[in-house]
Amino acid sequence: MQFTHEHREIQNTLKRFIDDQINPHVDDWEAAEIFPAHEVFKQMGQLGLLGLTKPEAYGGAGLDYSYSVAMAEALGHIHCGGVPMAIGVQTDMCSPALARFGSPELCEQFLAPAIAGDAVGCIGVSEPSAGSDVSGIKSFARKDGDDYVISGQKMWITNSLQADWMCMLVNTSEGPTHKNKSLVMVPMREHGRLVKGIEVGQKIRKIGMNSSDTGLIYFDEVRVPQRYRIGQEGAGFIYQMQQFQEERLWAAASCIQSLSNCIQWTVEWAQERKLFGATLADQQWVQFKLAEMKTEVETLRALTYQACEHYVAGEDVTEWATMAKLKAGRLNRLVPDTCLQFWGGMGFTWENKVSRMFRDGRLASIGGGADEVMLGILAKTMGIANR
Repeated sequence: MQFTHEHREIQNTLKRFIDDQINPHVDDWEAAEIFPAHEVFKQMGQLGLLGLTKPEAYGGAGLDYSYSVAMAEALGHIHCGGVPMAIGVQTDMCSPALARFGSPELCEQFLAPAIAGDAVGCIGVSEPSAGSDVSGIKSFARKDGDDYVISGQKMWITNSLQADWMCMLVNTSEGPTHKNKSLVMVPMREHGRLVKGIEVGQKIRKIGMNSSDTGLIYFDEVRVPQRYRIGQEGAGFIYQMQQFQEERLWAAASCIQSLSNCIQWTVEWAQERKLFGATLADQQWVQFKLAEMKTEVETLRALTYQACEHYVAGEDVTEWATMAKLKAGRLNRLVPDTCLQFWGGMGFTWENKVSRMFRDGRLASIGGGADEVMLGILAKTMGIANR
């Protein structure tokens, strides 16, 4: 995959926005453990950055998925992981199924405001007893006339403390676990207040991704029209698995630049750091490890770009996206950890950018499907495990 002039221009626009409107505030947002999503998303919507691959009929640009990869990569210039993740949820995690399978009325009501930056969305899949095991969710929507009445819990939900709506995976029947789920658009706030029956159980404090708000959300007899269902009833599990393809491709692409930055920051530090009559960069061990890590990151880039090519061509990229996600998670642990060691005591300070990456990057092997789940999927696609 080769980035065109148009890809580069989108990246340059985003980088300028990051330099002017995001990075100057990152430290404050990290300390506050939240960032102003509505304000940031509105600015991005005005720049046309929240709907690159979404239909033009709802304010999107109608571009292919390679532009999402280019944008995800550019988000790596943000000096934290929480804000890029929140943006990725809006663009590539809670909205793909809505754009692909939602009715025109549903897209007008929920997708168009999200693309414009007038609404913040979140994706509601994980629950206290069901994370990577998506089939194990317990939230249930019973029918009452033309409505669904939803009860249950969702946990680890990014953007949920500010979200206007949730794309919620919920059981809509008592059938087999892979055929009894639907994706339902659930309004969460009206005029800035939580909808009746929705309660924020707690704001979850995390070891990293601090600027991204994460919540435990309770649903108690929340009434939603059945017309808010995305696509066919009972097809929600399939839709979510398809949605995961874009989430996992985004996860891989979003860390390429940040990992490259981490290595470059460490190169510059090693060239300045004096010890034993030389610089840290004069140590062959340091040189070799930095060179090895750069090679690993470029391997991830090649894998992610290849996966994107297959996806743009309309192919099922479950295997490719899974490999890219797995590799990204592993490198998000390896690279910051190795670099932090070279920073010595400075690497163990809270404000250090590498130590922030060390904290933020650990989520990559858990969120969106843990490494072990990725390996299980790959074992099945290789034919060495039962499907």
